[in-house]
Amino acid sequence: MNLEYVKWFEDIRVNDIPIVGGKNASLGEMIANLKSKNVNVPNGFATTAKAFWKFVEFNNLKQKIYDIIKDWKDKKISLEKAGSSIRSLILKSKFPEDLKNEIFTCYKELSKKYNKENVDVAIRSSATAEDLPEASFAGQLESFLNIKGEKLLLEKCLYCYASLFTNRAITYREEKGFDHLAVAVSIGVQKMVRSDLAGSGVMFTLDTESGFRNVIEINAAFGLGENVVQGAVNPDEYITFKPLLEKSSFVPIIEKKLGKKEKKMIYTKKGTKNIKTKKDERTSFVLNDTEILKLSKWALIIENHYKKPMDIEWAKDGQTNELFIVQARPETVQATKGKETFSTFSLKSKGKKIVTGLAIGEAIATGKAQVIKSVNEIDKFKEGSILITKTTSPDWVPIMKKAKGIVTDHGGRTSHAAIVSRELNVPAIVGTDNATKIIQDNQAITISCAEGTEGNVYDGILEYDKKVIDLNTLPEIKTKIMLNIASPDGAFHWWHLPTKGIGLARMEFIINNIIKIHPMALYHFDQLKDSKTKKQIAKITKDYSDKKKYFVDNLAISIARIAASQYPHPVIVRMSDFKTNEYANLIGGKEFEFLEENPMIGFRGASRYYNKRYKDGFSLECLAIKKAREEIGLDNIIIMIPFCRTIEEADNVLKVLEENNLKKGENNLQIYVMAEIPSNIILAKEFASRFDGFSIGSNDLTQLTLGIDRDSEELSQSFDESNEAVKLSIEKLIKEAHLQNKKVGICGQAPSDKPDFAEFLVSLKIDSISLNPDSVVKIIEHIAACEKKFK
Repeated sequence: MNLEYVKWFEDIRVNDIPIVGGKNASLGEMIANLKSKNVNVPNGFATTAKAFWKFVEFNNLKQKIYDIIKDWKDKKISLEKAGSSIRSLILKSKFPEDLKNEIFTCYKELSKKYNKENVDVAIRSSATAEDLPEASFAGQLESFLNIKGEKLLLEKCLYCYASLFTNRAITYREEKGFDHLAVAVSIGVQKMVRSDLAGSGVMFTLDTESGFRNVIEINAAFGLGENVVQGAVNPDEYITFKPLLEKSSFVPIIEKKLGKKEKKMIYTKKGTKNIKTKKDERTSFVLNDTEILKLSKWALIIENHYKKPMDIEWAKDGQTNELFIVQARPETVQATKGKETFSTFSLKSKGKKIVTGLAIGEAIATGKAQVIKSVNEIDKFKEGSILITKTTSPDWVPIMKKAKGIVTDHGGRTSHAAIVSRELNVPAIVGTDNATKIIQDNQAITISCAEGTEGNVYDGILEYDKKVIDLNTLPEIKTKIMLNIASPDGAFHWWHLPTKGIGLARMEFIINNIIKIHPMALYHFDQLKDSKTKKQIAKITKDYSDKKKYFVDNLAISIARIAASQYPHPVIVRMSDFKTNEYANLIGGKEFEFLEENPMIGFRGASRYYNKRYKDGFSLECLAIKKAREEIGLDNIIIMIPFCRTIEEADNVLKVLEENNLKKGENNLQIYVMAEIPSNIILAKEFASRFDGFSIGSNDLTQLTLGIDRDSEELSQSFDESNEAVKLSIEKLIKEAHLQNKKVGICGQAPSDKPDFAEFLVSLKIDSISLNPDSVVKIIEHIAACEKKFK
């Protein structure tokens, strides 16, 4: 049969948008071009714009619609009256016989293709306009699911036409200046996927928060996909790493977060409805790893075909267990943002200064203060407020993410509040002593971190300037700039910076914030004495019969996410460096730790790894590294050993690593050591013969060289990385390491805070400088001038 008003999807291409709309053109494009690449798209057909105008003409609707719209514009009738009148006209109309016959013929043919008498279909409206091919009408028109039989099919097609004149559709066209009688409707009729019996969701071919292009982000919930699309449920979240998807030996899943999935949408005889999900559904992932990877590979194929980031809807059929792509459109938020810019801030005028502390970041924030002194009160925090508190810990991270700014009474530049706020790109002022006493709840304030190392809180809302720097104008430098990163969640945020890897990825942040349980308590779970602790751990790890695997899986996937953000550049992961008091605060930690008078120079770092008190726990860290490198595939991960006091200790650690199948040189594995103890400097030659490189920890090196507790507020003025003794130590290390052809970087705070210190490092031809993300632009500009000076 020759079709005049209907086209099969397989005969439609993307350039047919003017006649079948964006949805249907996309489906046709995928069926025609991606079926050979095993991308499953349900078959179907679409009525054309010509069919719509035929319908309008047959029922003499054009003048009637024009008159009603004119009455509305002339304010003779309301929008509601206009819309309902036009919809009523359409719903009372009839399909021309030739158009109706084509729809029925195609429906019968589609039913035959699926071996059914009356195949179940989804009916979706797609608005289009000959003269406005780029116009977006997404989400304005109606869709109908699980439709069977010719009578119901034709009825829902009428409703699709009528949905062109919903109140929101009329308002949208009016706001955009579109002619109401120039826009047509194409109806897509597609084989239904029974996701009501399984699950569905959406996926993007970039990170939707940061725009990072190397990942696929998948959301999933049980039942029909509307709940995910509308944000009505908290779905599962999966992230995969694009560059490794084509390598069949790897499983590049770098995030799996279980959503609450409170409800699911299912079919009823009257349409659809939401029901509560069962307990086992709420505690289970919608997709298994094989399905996650399959969808990810399809998403990559679709993106490569369209040559742009994509927003894709998928569904799983509960009857056949097959996966399908049911929609694909260009992503329009992050893909259109320029990522070659960086921002700087400055106050237009100074107000009354009420509190001063250390500035973290270089931004300015204004808003209402919310004073919260206890972690028990964090549920009261209002998103968008400025958090005022005494100090923070990992328990505070959820509200820190919601804050416009953070101010604390206590803490320094290496405190939890400082490090987390940098990761979240939220301005913070720490160590104010009295912010919680002086700043009142609900007080309007301005916090400024744009005035050097001192951060100031001003009374009232002050005006400020924000300048955007074009990263393309930054000078090229020889010195390699890397990042200091702790949180996997914050890693993607900085992808656009001109950096060459991560010089310090802090494992202990992952253990504290994500895992939360002492590794020894998981390794020796059955031997735990405290019944309450055992019950708590059992609840957290309920999905793991092997409690050790809980630690390994979560640590591996978190490290992999950090490593993915800078792939293929090196990412140096520091093995755990908790002090005994910090380890004891982990769940189950008190059974495995002991009290130390001075944990800062006690049982920490390398000394733990081969000691029977922690050796089993360290083996789990090793398994996680091995999984991240060899199973997930992020072989840009470099191991770094912290606080290694002696050569004998270095040998012991290397031996334990080898026992755990992490041998230096195998699978291109490199092992670095922190240079943060005077013995690392004095015996630099001996350490260089054992490790592939050094990373200077300027905080501990300064502390131990000058004999100053780095957390002492009384001695904070004397704590100076630029002290001559510290600088001489660094100079000696770099010279000795370079004689041994070993690399030296620095991952301490000093280069971020002190441009002069960065200049000193450049003069010594240090191999890399690892910075806090908010310092990168400023330091690159400074280093460029330094390199010219020392040419």
